[in-house]
This record gives sequence, C-alpha cells and structure tokens, in this order.
Amino acid sequence: MPGTLPGQCDACVCDNPGDSPGDRPGNAPIDATLTLGDYVEPFDRLVLQLKFGGRLPAAGWIAAQLAARMQSSGCRPDLLVPVPLAPARLTERGFNQAWEIARPLARQLGVAASPTLLARQRDTVSQRALDLPARQANLHDAFVVADPHRLDGLHIGLVDDVMTTGATLREAARVLKAHGAARVTALPALRTP
Repeated sequence: MPGTLPGQCDACVCDNPGDSPGDRPGNAPIDATLTLGDYVEPFDRLVLQLKFGGRLPAAGWIAAQLAARMQSSGCRPDLLVPVPLAPARLTERGFNQAWEIARPLARQLGVAASPTLLARQRDTVSQRALDLPARQANLHDAFVVADPHRLDGLHIGLVDDVMTTGATLREAARVLKAHGAARVTALPALRTP
C-alpha cells in the first residue's frame, strides 16, 4: 500500500467545510470534515481499485490511515455510518465501499458502526456528470433513517470514499440531523481538489 498521502494538512478538520450557498451560518448539516487528502495519483487508484476492482484490503489500509488522523485530531464520533449505495448499485457491485472502510475504522476507534441506519430509499443517477445544483436535486429525499430514536444527541461520523462537491455528504448529514444527531463529521477518504 502507498505511504503518506499528499495534501495532508493540520487544518483538515474544518468548521462547516461543505456549506452550500443556501446554508445559514451555524445551520450547515456538516459540522466538520476529516479527510486523508486530495483525490490525486497514486491514491485515486487505491480508491478506484477498492470501488470498481473489489480490492477490499484497500479499505483496511484507508481505515487505518483515517483512524490515525482521527486519533491525532481528537475526533471521536459515537457512531460511524457509511453513505449508502443505491440498491441497484449495491446489487451490481456486491459491496458498499463506504461500509468496507467504516467497519475496520469502527474497530480501530472502538466505536459502534451501523451499515443500515442510513438507507437510500430510491435509486439516483450517477453524480459524476452532474453540476452542484443537479447533484442536490438528484439527492433530494434519497436518504432515510431506519431508527431515528438511536440518533438523539449523537455525534455521527459519516464515512465515504470520495467527496467531490460534498452534495451527497451534505444531504445525508441533513437527514441524520433531522432525526436527532447533534453533530455530523464527514469522513471521506479523499476529496477532489
């Protein structure tokens, strides 16, 4: 596996890093973001091998790196939740790469994780070719919380493989907060520069 990630910085935990223009100050769904670095070579290949090549050991390496960053930052959520895949995409791929990262990350941090607490209630089109407004519209009402009583006052770590515009993470965080989560920290392995 690769060594250290490019783009690492001491300021990767930011207040309201993914605010969209419509978010009011203090009302952003994401309270903080912690990432390993930019989605650039050679680390982009690591994520692509995990996501499309089924190389699941890459998820363990990513989780170990995220755990180290989280421990050094003092970030410790109560519960880790992966961004869910659309049902058709999960069937096609056979696994959710965000869950494959979240599961070993939870073990390393000694926190709980739930692969089913957050679910997609409908299939959405791929976000890759969409601009930010289209991404937001595509994700509207896409997520549901299975057991809202479990979220009251919790700090949720929302795990994903890549953050591009932040639209998916923001929408998932919005739903988690609407069901009682006190704080949501986005935990994408990599972010697009």
